[in-house]
Amino acid sequence: MVYRILIIENDPDVARSLQLELKLNNYEVILADESSKGIQRFQESAPNLVVLDLSLPNRDGLIVCQRIRELSDVPILMMTAQEVTEHEIAEGLNVGADEFMRKPLPAIEFQARVRALLRRSRLIDLAKPQPLRYEDDYLEVDLTSRRVLKHGEEVRLTPTEFKLLATFIRHPGVVLTFQHLLEQVWGFEYTTEHHYPRIYVSHLRRKIEPDPKHPTYIQNEYGVGYRFVDAEPRPD
Repeated sequence: MVYRILIIENDPDVARSLQLELKLNNYEVILADESSKGIQRFQESAPNLVVLDLSLPNRDGLIVCQRIRELSDVPILMMTAQEVTEHEIAEGLNVGADEFMRKPLPAIEFQARVRALLRRSRLIDLAKPQPLRYEDDYLEVDLTSRRVLKHGEEVRLTPTEFKLLATFIRHPGVVLTFQHLLEQVWGFEYTTEHHYPRIYVSHLRRKIEPDPKHPTYIQNEYGVGYRFVDAEPRPD
């Protein structure tokens, strides 16, 4: 399978550099230099991954990200010329970004992140017998159809958020360490990104928990990691 990657980047030098790196690894690359063209190219080409600049002329990259997320669950790798802060990560997660990188990024790291995102967008390996569904009176998660319902209403998760939730559901009651989550959800390329589990778990809680400040499902094991707890049946 040849993966198709859309790059939405208004700096022609950066766009050409990224395009060259991706083509060297046999990806099909589509370019757009501004937001409206980016959305149009997205609709025309149905890419497997979007690389999106945070700062675009005439429309902010966050708005473009939000629009793409309304149309698809495709992985979105957001780029910024500045150091990525936790606030920016949270802001990007709110509109549907999966990952961030500071440009220019070394070619090896860029390729590793692209591979990890494409791998992450696929369902977790089902070789072992594992639960394929979680359901109680409040939350329903079907790992086969990749659907999440809260009070019967669908919740949209990014591929990364879904894989994180699926990892918890497949290990009910088990404490998953930060390192294990980094390896299983993000990949070995991310084992030094120690802040990722905390930020992404916090965001996932806001989407699925009845009360994110007092989580029912994803509970802390302070200094170690997190565990998924089956909820007690709830009245309607």
